[in-house]
Amino acid sequence: MTRKVLDDVDTAPIDEKLRATLLLLRKMTLTPAELTADDVRPVLALGVTKEAVAEAMNVAFLFNIYDRLADTLGWDVPAQEAYYRGAAQNLLKRGYNL
Repeated sequence: MTRKVLDDVDTAPIDEKLRATLLLLRKMTLTPAELTADDVRPVLALGVTKEAVAEAMNVAFLFNIYDRLADTLGWDVPAQEAYYRGAAQNLLKRGYNL
């Protein structure tokens, strides 16, 4: 499923709320200066809560910063596949709640 979303979010077999949220995050990531309230309204109209939109945008914002810092500073992430697999499972189970 993840591969299908990464390949083409427009045709991936996912819920329309998720699709709309991902498209909003894509615009926020690729063309942030063009992002307006008009981009959020269709997501809300589908039933995504303001809190969910804010949380998704906050997570994407932080990942965008980390990614840009990593690229700029040449950070190298050592191969620790087992650790990352476990961390991913933990996120799937508990989400980003602290």
